[in-house]
Amino acid sequence: MVKTIKDLENSAMKFANDRKWGKYHKTKDLAIGIVTEGTELLELFRFKSDKEIKEMLKNPKKREMIEDELADTFTFLLMFSGRNKIDLEKAFYNKQKKAAIKYPVEKYNGFWEKPGRE
Repeated sequence: MVKTIKDLENSAMKFANDRKWGKYHKTKDLAIGIVTEGTELLELFRFKSDKEIKEMLKNPKKREMIEDELADTFTFLLMFSGRNKIDLEKAFYNKQKKAAIKYPVEKYNGFWEKPGRE
């Protein structure tokens, strides 16, 4: 069965609501949670070479740790959008349209530099 972003958001919200965690999930706290969980993901890669990272991704236990941190980050993102009634799918596609204008393929194909700094 295919799940939509809204389905995942509802699942994350239900999980938290079932536990009465709303008092911990104010907008500020959810934003902090996105960054905190993202930092925990980043921490797994600290001081690792590209070769070590490839090996981590092949190791089932380490891969599961990476997947868990990605899922935690995604859960906070879903909770933030759900609590604040942000259509995450719409926001994603709107941002892609803006980025396509800001970074046209003709100018940024194989090259990245913040506009105005190139």
